[in-house]
Amino acid sequence: MATSYFHPVRKLGKRAQRLDPRTFKLARYLAPVLPTPPLEAGYIQKVSVWPMMLNDSLGDCVIAGAGHCIEQWTTYAGKPVVLTDQQILQGYEAVGGYVPGNPSTDQGCDMLTACNYWRQTGFGGHKILAYVEVDQTNLVEVKQAIYLFGNLYAGWQLPLTVQSANVWSVSTRTGDGTPGSWGGHCAPVVGYNASAAKGGVTVVTWGGLMPVTWNFLQIYADELYAVLSQDWLEANGYAVSGFNLKQLEADLQAVQEVPVYSKKAA
Repeated sequence: MATSYFHPVRKLGKRAQRLDPRTFKLARYLAPVLPTPPLEAGYIQKVSVWPMMLNDSLGDCVIAGAGHCIEQWTTYAGKPVVLTDQQILQGYEAVGGYVPGNPSTDQGCDMLTACNYWRQTGFGGHKILAYVEVDQTNLVEVKQAIYLFGNLYAGWQLPLTVQSANVWSVSTRTGDGTPGSWGGHCAPVVGYNASAAKGGVTVVTWGGLMPVTWNFLQIYADELYAVLSQDWLEANGYAVSGFNLKQLEADLQAVQEVPVYSKKAA
């Protein structure tokens, strides 16, 4: 299993959250029928290496995060795929407008635009079916989403206090601890533990794994999406977790044509 370590060169790159009134929240449709999540869950052990995916030289964390989700899903579905740096770069060019050789265009991406592109075009030939927002303040919902869908495509407003930390935890919420005082970042959540003392959740970032406490997630995560992916399905049409994503997709289609999912404006 890949382990956490402090990488000396780390880029951020998640732009401010782009809002859209067409909101579909996981809790509204799924929570009443979802089972109680287990005390601990994670899809980590089978992944031996989490590549940097250029996030040490470019602010492409939003695209790298998608690449890590694809790597995790395909590994656990038995057909591992690791997107190449060139495929990640192509995604960053398409979504973020980056022009190789022009540093002024290295301005990051917003996650909603990336999700739309992921669903409509795909990264490295891998599309998603849909995505729904998860409430970071509802830890049961967070656990349900990770357990059923493998991960959470997560955006963070990181504080300066975690620049050299081996665990993302809350020390202060003012000054250097102010959300976003370091910047916006995308780092998918790939597992959770029963106790905050054990890290709460685990995220993939900068070529390794980072433990994150529950209260840090609730304060500093500003975007969480449960992403429905064909890559998470096994040959029988069920997810590795046993949840029937094909049926969920059909149910979503029965409610309305799969819309753009995002957070409502306040």
